[in-house]
Order: sequence, then C-alpha cells, then structure tokens
Amino acid sequence: MAYTYGTTKWEQAYREMVEQRTAEAEKPYTLGTPEWVAAYEKLIQEDALYKKAAKTWEGSVVIHILARPESGLERDLYLFMDLWHGDCRFVQLVPPEVGQKADFVLTGQLERWEAVISGELNVIKAMMQGKIKLKGHLPTIVRAVKAATRLVELAGQVETKYISQLSSAEIDSFRNLLAEIGAQFGL
Repeated sequence: MAYTYGTTKWEQAYREMVEQRTAEAEKPYTLGTPEWVAAYEKLIQEDALYKKAAKTWEGSVVIHILARPESGLERDLYLFMDLWHGDCRFVQLVPPEVGQKADFVLTGQLERWEAVISGELNVIKAMMQGKIKLKGHLPTIVRAVKAATRLVELAGQVETKYISQLSSAEIDSFRNLLAEIGAQFGL
C-alpha cells in the first residue's frame, strides 16, 4: 500500500517500518537505510553538545544524496532533519518534493557524503569548495558551524557500512529495499 506523506497513516507506517527494520537489522547499518537514519536521529536527540551548539538554530536541513545506480542507489535520497533551537524533532527519509522544500538542502555525490560522514572531508569546506552544494543561506550555516560540525560528528558515530563497501549481493538487497520503501512511502 502506498502512503501519502504528511498524513497520520504515513507517519505511523513509516515509524512501524523503522522499528521493525531496526529490531531485525544487524550493525553496522548501511548508510541511507531507515535503521541508519533512526540511529542517527537518536544520537542527535540525546546529544547535549548538539543541543548547546544549536540553541539558536531554526530550520530544516536535508542531506540530499544523488543517485548512483551502480551502487544500488537508483534514485536520490533525501534525509530530512527537523531541527529547532537545539531540539531534533525528527530525522527521516522523505519524498523528493518534501526534501527539496527544506530550509537548507545540502546536495552531493554519494562519495562526498561518505567522505563527510567518515570524517575525511569537512562539510563546511566542502560547501565552500562546491563539493557539496547548498540551497539556503550560507551565512546562516557558517554562523552555526559548531552545530553543523556536531551533526557530522554524530553521523560518524553511527555504526556505518558505506554503500561503496557493499558486495554485489548487498547492493541487490539495498536496491530492493529502496525500491520497496520508495513505492510504499513515495521516496
């Protein structure tokens, strides 16, 4: 059954799917899977350093990972973070039309995001160098550099299997998962 984003049924079905996948999945979680997103959300919500650094932050942030079909990523992924004055209301995968409307959208190739999350590439420098494209007000992001840096550090704390590390069988499984949840949740 396909759900419509923004409805109670979508939210309930999404949360149930995440809970089921998190209960069944083994760590490390593959980047971009619902269980990876849920683990990231939990880290942000429980982190005192992030709460302090982001106490004046207002706005939604989307990590937009561009499609890379040869890695099983058939379509773009939009990881939406609803952030407000140090609180993380939620982090979830969302449909493209929702992700594109966020206050700040950071777009990059899969390899760039893997480098950012693993700590090999600084996200602020990546934006300044055009390696990660920003839709939104750059000075606002720069003023919140401590909060942005902490978000990246927290992403690096999730036990992660990077998409570039997947075997052929894992790529097929990842592709099938994304097709299934994409059809069900409009992702």
